[in-house]
Amino acid sequence: MEIRQAEALDCPVILDLLKNLKLPVEGVQEHLENFWVLSLGGKLSGVVGLEVYGRKALLRSLAVERSLQGKGYGTRLYRAILEQARKRRIREVYLLTETAEAFFSARGFEKISRDQVDEAVKTSVEFSTACPASAACMWMRLE
Repeated sequence: MEIRQAEALDCPVILDLLKNLKLPVEGVQEHLENFWVLSLGGKLSGVVGLEVYGRKALLRSLAVERSLQGKGYGTRLYRAILEQARKRRIREVYLLTETAEAFFSARGFEKISRDQVDEAVKTSVEFSTACPASAACMWMRLE
């Protein structure tokens, strides 16, 4: 198992994985330098990304192939991206989710109203068009 920074050649595989899991793909290419992938036996099997807006960021696209879900790979990707956020001195992380509210709540994220989201983060395609209004909005302060 390897978790590494995404490369340009990974983009088509990342997009396919997200589409297969019915997650938004808009904005991935534009922020690819802040995406990390899980590689198992040389096969890209998971992904997570950040959209960085100054000292704030949107955590997005945490996804693991269906056949590998429930085995801790999502948690490993989550830890890896938060480590990167801390290295970049990100102070606040936001996210939108329709299916993983319990996962993120268990890791310290709090549900908030979309009105409470930093204005720069709101410019993300995830907030403006990609995620439905029914998605839970969550936030965490990093120390």
